[in-house]
Amino acid sequence: MEQSIASLDEMRESLAATIDTPTVDKRTFKRVCKPVGQRAARLGADRGWAVQQLATKYRNPAHEPDEEARQLHKAFASSHELTDRWIRTTRNGHKGWRYARRITVQSSCLACHGPKEKRPDFVKNGYPDDRAYGFKQGDLRGIYSVFVPDTSALGAR
Repeated sequence: MEQSIASLDEMRESLAATIDTPTVDKRTFKRVCKPVGQRAARLGADRGWAVQQLATKYRNPAHEPDEEARQLHKAFASSHELTDRWIRTTRNGHKGWRYARRITVQSSCLACHGPKEKRPDFVKNGYPDDRAYGFKQGDLRGIYSVFVPDTSALGAR
């Protein structure tokens, strides 16, 4: 489990490193951010997990954390050394484990997540309620959240 999410994060960092700041547009999103979300969805579907990317400063409202994830986010925000954490939980009436892993802002991420006024037009126009800006390199961007039900093959952790 941990390695799957670590690989997902490595993919994100690798793709983010290809961002050419002067030419950030919708194609950049399709080439960099979208594949990470698609891979996260496949990981969950293939294994019976609920895999999400969550942030308190989200761009897409679907990435708004639930209360438990907010508490996890707070823990990551208060400790740069904290990279991941497991907690025992219940989701939709099913017992299991929730795994959370830090998402750290890379310098290339600032093309879309830096100062509000410098966001690309496709972000400004496509996300009028955007909250995912104002970051600096090394900031906590959000968390990967994975719910592993006890009924999955890895449920026993």
